[in-house]
This record gives sequence, C-alpha cells and structure tokens, in this order.
Amino acid sequence: MAQYTKHPVAAPPTAPERESTGHLLLRGYVIAVLFVAFAHSAVYNLVGVVGAAVVLAVFTLVTLAIGIPMLARRRPQPFRWRRLPWTALAYSALALVSVAWSQWRGPTIATGVLLAAITVNGLFIAHVLTWHEIVRALSSAFKWILGLSLALELWVSLVLHGPLLPNFVELPEGDIDPQWYWVRDNLFDGGRIQGIVGNANLLAIVSLFALITFGVLFAARARWRTTLALWMLLALYFLVRTSSATALACAAAAAVVLVVALLMRRARTPGARTRVYVIAIGSTVIVGTAVWLLREPLLALLGRSSDLTGRSDKIWTAVLQRVAEHPLFGNGFSSPWIPSDPAFDGWIVDHGITVFHAHNMWLDVLLQLGVLGLVLMAVAYGSLLWRSWFFAVDRPRWDLDAQRPYSPLTLLPSLFTVVLLVQGLTESTPIMLWGWLLVVLLSFKLKSVPLVGVGERDLVFERGATQRRVP
Repeated sequence: MAQYTKHPVAAPPTAPERESTGHLLLRGYVIAVLFVAFAHSAVYNLVGVVGAAVVLAVFTLVTLAIGIPMLARRRPQPFRWRRLPWTALAYSALALVSVAWSQWRGPTIATGVLLAAITVNGLFIAHVLTWHEIVRALSSAFKWILGLSLALELWVSLVLHGPLLPNFVELPEGDIDPQWYWVRDNLFDGGRIQGIVGNANLLAIVSLFALITFGVLFAARARWRTTLALWMLLALYFLVRTSSATALACAAAAAVVLVVALLMRRARTPGARTRVYVIAIGSTVIVGTAVWLLREPLLALLGRSSDLTGRSDKIWTAVLQRVAEHPLFGNGFSSPWIPSDPAFDGWIVDHGITVFHAHNMWLDVLLQLGVLGLVLMAVAYGSLLWRSWFFAVDRPRWDLDAQRPYSPLTLLPSLFTVVLLVQGLTESTPIMLWGWLLVVLLSFKLKSVPLVGVGERDLVFERGATQRRVP
C-alpha cells in the first residue's frame, strides 16, 4: 500500500481553503449594494423618493456597522489610509462645504448626504473584497438587473398588454407623455426598451458594463462559461434594443481601448510600445476629426438631431449662463438637481419634465462647484485613467520575475473608466450615484492593490497578511 516517506519531495495534499460563511454573506451584501446603486431608478419607481432614501440610508448604516468593527480588528486587512483616493475625497468635501455659499441649500444638503453615502460604500467595497471578488460581485449585480429587466418587459407585454407607470399606478385616461412610463411595452414592437431601470439610456450603459464584465470573466476562464456566454448575448440584445447613441459611442471607445491594450501587451520592447502609442493616438485624432466633421449625417443615421437632442441649444446654453454668475466656486452642489426646488423647477424643461442634470458632467461640475471643482474632478478622473491604463498594460511584477502572465481582469478598470469619460460628454451620471461609486471604488483599489493574479503572493498582497507559511 502506498504511503508517504519520511522524506517527501512535496507537501502532503490538503483540501482547498474554503470561504467562511461570514465572508460569503459579506459578498452577498456587496452584490445588494451594487444592485441598489446601478438600479437606483428601479428602487425609486418601486417605492418612491422617500422609500428610495430609506433604502439608501439603511444600506449605508449597515455598511458602517460592518466596516467600523473591521477597521478596529484590522480585518480582512489593515485599512490603507495613505492609499485613499484623496482627490475624489477632496471633491466630496468641497461638495459638502459648498452649502456655505450654495444658491440652493436644500438640494445641496440632500445630495451631499447622498454623495457621502455613495463614497462610504465605494471605499467599503474596495477594502473588503479582492479584485476577483469585486468583478464577480459586479457580474452578479448586472445579472440581476438584466434578468429582472427581461422579466418585467415580458410581464408588461404578455400580461399587462400595455405600458406601466411608476409605483404600479393605474393608467389615467387621456394621452400621457411616454417619458413618464416605467416600461413602455416596446418589447415586441421594435421600440426602445427600458427594463427595470425605466430608462433606455441607463439600461444601455448597464448592458455595456455587463458585457465588459462578462467578457473579462469569460477570458479569465471562469466557471460556467456557457452561461456567461448566454448572459453576454442578453446584454448585447439590450444594448442593441435600447438604441442609445451615447452607449454605442462608449462601446466603440471601449473597443478601441481594448485593441490598443492588447497590442501593448504583445509589444516586446519599448520601441514597439512607442509605435503602438503613435499609431493609436494618430488614428484616434484622424477618426475623431472625421466624426466631428461628419457629425450631422452620423447623428441623422442614429435618429438624433445635430444639437444632440436639444442639449447644446437648450440645456448647455442655460447652464453656461448660470455658470457665469459664480465661476470660481460655483452655485452650490446638487447632483442630481432636485426638480421640486424653486431653483430648478421649470428652469429647463424637456417633454414637460424638469431636467435634473446638465447632460454633460464637466458643465455640471462647473455649474455646481466652479473652476475649483472642475480641477478636482479632472485630476480624479485623470489619475484613475492613468493608473487603470498601466494596470492593464504592464505585467504583474513584485520581484525579478518579469514574465508572469497578464490577467484579463486588469482590463476592466480602464474599460470602465473610458466608458464613464465618453458617457460624461452627454450625461452627468458619471459624477453621481453608481458613476461616482465606480470612481471611488476603482481609484482606491488601484492605489491600494495594484496587482491581480493567482497564488500565494497575491493572497498575501490582497488580504494584507504579514506572514504566511509557504510549503
């Protein structure tokens, strides 16, 4: 009978390390936080503004209740105070103190608390989960959003046989602007679908994020790859059916960045990398110039007007007029704008609805926090883009071994960042709610754990252990 000798050449086999029940529950809680952040409009349409505020408050209190004892016990790792995203936190602090000069103090206080809650949750997720766990949590949250979106669209089309208003309110008699509907019953008639989030543009961006996340996991050879492929098809279907010009532009930009990043990974010498940079930057300038010169026919093909559906002529002009009143420190923080406040009620109206953001994140920051806020936001996004890019194209290295394989997971932060930046040209969501959550989460994680991989060294690095026996 075979048995171990007194001088084995390797350590005896041991069972793989299993996650504790507490950590599994923690991961489930993070998935719920991400779902509420990305599907915030679904929560609003289901329980109203007061209910949505209560849900966010409960999640924030639970996050603090879990996170503060972890900080005291220094688990699962010591909190890396020096690696905090200080520029993003400085922007958050400026938003909170802007109540001192705000032209709309009520909205500043309300949305400032919202920004603080989102910031706390972003720091919490980056601290308690590893890179692998963050990507898996994002994947699970996106699956819930896409799955429930499909279920709701099917229920509306096959059971209700008509559109659905928020809070399941019965349809009144007479014509209603389609902008008020939660779901428009367009699943089988070829129109734009909105899903559980109640907005086609938002569903399109979530579908694009989901497509990137599922693709990264598929390339990393995660389990259940066939199921992942089916989820990718569903995300692609939603991306097409939402017909969002902004999302399609974001997808094109992400595809370009992905190709360049993969070429950079294949480059063997600094000269080869320089050539990739020159070709990529030159091609981007040429294509960007061509798109700008041909913007009117291109927008016409997508069914959009040359003024970007009223953004440049109506919204941006009105915002710039108010920016001129307080250019240095802004008029006061409010992301999103509060339509019921006298400062915004009826200011800019589209389809009979008061607009609640500037449809350009840079103009929105300039309106609210002036040039100072614009500089802080530019530095926050610039540093995130810089770190995420080299996180994607540089080999993982912590010793003399320079030939470790790349991880597909390292592509996700740069692709997400590019999507946020491109979306920010026509939307303001990258500076609030889930957009700001991603900025804080990715910035903190990239600074505190700039490596992803497998094996003993990665567990030590990500978990913050000081010592670990190596067989």
